[in-house]
Amino acid sequence: MKRLFAFFSVSLFFLSSFSVLAAGDPPVNKLTKKEKKQGWTLLYDGKTTAGWHVYQQKSDGSAWKSVDGALMLDPSKREKGRIVGGGDLVTDAVFQDFHFSVEWKISPKGNSGIIFLLQEDKKYEHPWHTGPEMQVLDNEGHPDGKITSHRSGDLYDLIRSSSEPVKGPGEWNKAEIRFKKGKLDLYMNGVLVVSTMMGDENWKQLVAKSKFRRWPDFATFTSGRIALQDHGDPVWYRNIKIRKL
Repeated sequence: MKRLFAFFSVSLFFLSSFSVLAAGDPPVNKLTKKEKKQGWTLLYDGKTTAGWHVYQQKSDGSAWKSVDGALMLDPSKREKGRIVGGGDLVTDAVFQDFHFSVEWKISPKGNSGIIFLLQEDKKYEHPWHTGPEMQVLDNEGHPDGKITSHRSGDLYDLIRSSSEPVKGPGEWNKAEIRFKKGKLDLYMNGVLVVSTMMGDENWKQLVAKSKFRRWPDFATFTSGRIALQDHGDPVWYRNIKIRKL
């Protein structure tokens, strides 16, 4: 087990080195004048987890750390198989009709996800009991990559991406989620990869064929929180922002 933790430490150091910006790159965790005019709001200040908490306060969230301007899940400390201070990191605020944007990178063989429209209530054990997920994954290294609708950019277990403009482990990707009056669009690196209408008959059939059919309240809400998933692997998020639609 000690060797495994040592491997994680080396991996974290190696991957975090990719966060250095090249000349001419846009600023990290800051809004441009244009974005401010468009109504964007930062959800991550680049230094702290202010505005976020672990779902249902199941931990203190100490495993989520700011490293080189990125919000990183550090899985190196574990007890009984679980990350100490881990858990799905959830926004304090609730959003309705929004455009969410984030940059992410995943570790080799890593898995995570962006869950949205989730409800934080004691009757729901996990965020994914109520909120759909845009998958974050090492497509080639993780077993989920072999499953249709479980790859990066997919609407997890519901809709497969129309294309895969995704970069591999250690590289930054930009994910966007647009939701307005039931219309849902997912973008990966500027490309529209999923487009659907939540709540219509086609949607109900998709849910009925998925693992989420076991939870009757899944994806039935038009507002909710946004979560960054703890799936047990190192993952990085930055430039997290949102605007109302």
